[in-house]
Amino acid sequence: MTEQAPSPVRHVVIRAHPSPKSFNASIAAAYCDTVRACGQNASVRDLYALNFDPLLKEDERPHAGGTSLSSDVREEIAAIRDADIYVLVYPVWFAMPPAIMKGYIDRVFGAEVTVRQIQDRAADGVLSGHHMLSITTSGAREVWLDEQGQVESLRNLSTRYLRNAFGMASCEHLHFGGITEGLSKRFADQYLYDVEERARHMCAMLAAERRTGPAPLSIGDGS
Repeated sequence: MTEQAPSPVRHVVIRAHPSPKSFNASIAAAYCDTVRACGQNASVRDLYALNFDPLLKEDERPHAGGTSLSSDVREEIAAIRDADIYVLVYPVWFAMPPAIMKGYIDRVFGAEVTVRQIQDRAADGVLSGHHMLSITTSGAREVWLDEQGQVESLRNLSTRYLRNAFGMASCEHLHFGGITEGLSKRFADQYLYDVEERARHMCAMLAAERRTGPAPLSIGDGS
């Protein structure tokens, strides 16, 4: 019997910005182009283009009687399941992710994950055992955000909490501040270069993991 070749490393990019011409869209495109140039697979789930419904339904909440997932959640899970890494790309609005991204975490990533599993770090959901990279943007510069304590808050949400809650292999976070109308080409190009460098890093890490197996879990915040 002929042995099947292993499937290519797979990156799923989940984008949450209403404008297809946004800098967030450029980030997602730069990441995917770099991944493909490295010989790995990349696909984008544009939540606004998909008209994703962020509202968690009562029947979708894990409880003693079981969970009844809506058809759109089942379809989304089937579309993204078993990616090697999930890359979240979204702007920070009023110190929080857009509602559509929060709803995606609630309904898709959190599907059938119970509070007890989270507390015991025993979740068995879409993200369990996989990697995540969050790339966020803000109109305010990072120095100002840091003065408000928002940079640490972003790291807590994008790395520490999600990694621990969903039993992930790793979480990393990359943030770009000062993303406003009139952003200079020099800064835009530098930020996109940083995205490409992080994509190359992720590709190398995942390729090595395929060869040697997962590395021990890091106790750092991954940022």
